[in-house]
Order: sequence, then C-alpha cells, then structure tokens
Amino acid sequence: MMTQQQALNFSTTIPAHAFHKPDVGISLIHLLLPKGSDHDVVPIFAARALRGFADGFVAVLLPVYLLALGLGGVEVGAIATATLLGSALATLALGAWGHRWSGRALLLGAAALMAVTGLGFSAVSSFWPLLVVAFVGTLNPSSGDVSLFLPLEHARLAVASDAPARTALFARYALTGALCAALGALASGLPDRVVALSGIQRLDALRGMFVLYGLIGILIGVLYRKLPADDAVDPARPAALGPSRAVVVKLAALFSVDSFAGGMVVNSLLALWLFQRFGLSLAAAGAFFFGSGLLGATSQLAAPNLAKRIGLVNTMVFTHIPASLCLIAAAFSTDVRWALGLLLARALVSSMDVPARSAFVMSVVQPHERSAAASFTAVPRSLAAAVSPLLAGWLFQSGWTATPLVICGVLKIAYDLALWRAFRLFKHV
Repeated sequence: MMTQQQALNFSTTIPAHAFHKPDVGISLIHLLLPKGSDHDVVPIFAARALRGFADGFVAVLLPVYLLALGLGGVEVGAIATATLLGSALATLALGAWGHRWSGRALLLGAAALMAVTGLGFSAVSSFWPLLVVAFVGTLNPSSGDVSLFLPLEHARLAVASDAPARTALFARYALTGALCAALGALASGLPDRVVALSGIQRLDALRGMFVLYGLIGILIGVLYRKLPADDAVDPARPAALGPSRAVVVKLAALFSVDSFAGGMVVNSLLALWLFQRFGLSLAAAGAFFFGSGLLGATSQLAAPNLAKRIGLVNTMVFTHIPASLCLIAAAFSTDVRWALGLLLARALVSSMDVPARSAFVMSVVQPHERSAAASFTAVPRSLAAAVSPLLAGWLFQSGWTATPLVICGVLKIAYDLALWRAFRLFKHV
C-alpha cells in the first residue's frame, strides 16, 4: 500500500484538469462550428434551430388550419403569397435603411414580430385579418428560410469565420435549420394526437400550434440578447451597396427566377397537392416532410467538400438540375409510392446549393456590403416567390394539379443554366 507521502507525490504528477469532467458544452461547440469560426455565433445557431422547428410545423399545418376555417385553395395561396410578399418588403427596407441601427437590435425586433405573428394568427379566423397578419408577420410557408432573419444572421456569420471556413459554417447553419425543420414537420401530427387523447376540438389544437410558434419567437429573443454588441463583432460599420452593386443586381435577378419557381411548390402547397392528389393523411404528410427534411439536411454536409472540388457555382448548378427533373417526374406519377420516392430523391440534392449560394454571395462583395448584399439578393427572391403561390393555388383549385410542379422544374433548370453561364468564371471562389 502507498504511504501518505507516496500518494501525495503520485497526485502531483497528474495534471489538475484530469480530475475534472470534460466540458461537454465546449466539445459540442467544436463539433458544431468548423475550425476558424467564432463561438459567438452559437446563439445564432440555436435561434436558427428554433426557427427551423417552428417553420417546419407551420408549413404543413398552414393549409390544414386554413381549410379547417372554411377557406379554399385560392385563399390558401393568397395567404402564402402575403407571407412571402411581406417578408420581401421588410427585407427590402432592411437593405435600404437597416444600417442605421445595430444588427442585434434588428434581430430582437424580428423575434418580437415572430411572437406577435403566432399569437395573432391563433386569435383570428376571418380571411382578411389572417391576410393582414400573414403580410406583416414572419410566417414561412416554404422549406427554405425567406424571412427577415436571414440577411441579419448571414451578416453575423460572414464576419464570424475566415474565408476557408465560410462555406462550412454556412453549411452547418443550413443543416441546423433543415434538421430542425424536419423535426417540426414531424410535429405537425401533434394536433391529431392531442385530439385523440384529450377530445378537444381539432381547430383548437391547430390554434395551439400557432401559440407555440409565438412562444418560440420569445425564446429566440432571449437568445439574441446573448449576442455581443455589433462593434465587438465587426468594427467596420455596415454600409449600403457600392462597388458590388452590379454583381448583386445580376445575382438578384437570377435568384428571383429560382424563387418564383420554388414558390409554386412551397411546402404548404406541396402538402396541399399531396392531400388532393393522393388523399394523404396529416400524419403521413408530416412523416414525409420529416424524411425529406432529413435528406435535405444530410446532403448539405457534402456541399463544402463538393464546393472545394468543383467550385461554388458548379455545386449550385449541378445538384439543382437532377432535383428539378425528379420534381417534374413526380408531377406525372399516378402511384403515391413513386411520387413520394421521386420527391425524396429531389430532397436529397435540392438543398446542396443553399450553403454554396450564401457563401458565394458573401465572397463576391466587399465586407462592409455583406448585410446590404444579403438583403438585396433576398428581396427579389421573396418578391418573386410571393407571386407564385397564388397562381399555384388557383391552378390546384382549377384541377391543374400537376402544372405547378412542372412549371417549377422547368424554370429552375432554366435558372441553373443561366447562372452557370453568367458566373462560371467564378467557379474557383
């Protein structure tokens, strides 16, 4: 046995930190963030996760809730259009005048607006009040992030990493949102389970999900309060577009075509198509969007490595075209298994352009113009996407159920070819 002195001598040879448990939080942060990234963006990732979850269940439940209120396909499309149009105008105002305020203050304001949106949407039942709340608020009927939060968070991420780590950081940011959106889609079956267990009215259970959306907005505000002041993150004051204006305008025009096409099959309308075309149940639709969300999220992990090999532009284009072909094929499928299989195949590659696009925009503009560039490329996307859901809703109600999917696929292929032709020389970025 050791003497007391031997034990003392033995203990001094062991580092002090060996007696402590590893810091699990720091380990998780290292897994979440790529090397060369600032840990100050962790609240941004947490907020993106919460927003993804909320957007995931809202996108599936929005048409169900509106139909339960007695509205039709045209009204569903109109409200989807109002949400996207309102987001576009808010983002346009952010790009034009947002540099007058701190990014942290604007993020807190967006979180407060999200809270008001959820509570307001749960409190009204008539079409016109719902339309107003949808226009002013932050509801997102699509699978992507088209909200006021996007340019503000992108600007924070851009200054939180060096150039080699930027694509990986955006990929993990997009992955976080996509994974949580998939979980949110799975949670869209919760109202039916609540009805079965408690016997409350289905409409009240659906309203409760919008209350949850508002509460999530409050939690996001708490996270944003943890962000450091803007001057501590980036001493260069954000400015309006200047030298980068020409390239931003060209990108904005091309992105608008892509977004108009995507607006034809935002998740809310794709869910409506599945309900009408195949009589899919709410639980089955939630499971499908959960699966497609997981596939889309997983594929984004491959985007940074693929971009290093073939470039950001080629990554955006050559993963998008197969996804569009799968969507067109699904439109003509008469078997629900084939249709869902093709849509899942589309989900596997359709989101790989998301981190590449974000990193590309941040790479081709001046650092002090990043916030404005993020806003001005997001605005045309939101405006274009705001028009098409109304058209798609009218086509669904008129019996042309396959047409929106075909239009989306054809336009996206045209966008991809135009983008490659215009920016192929930037493939090394």
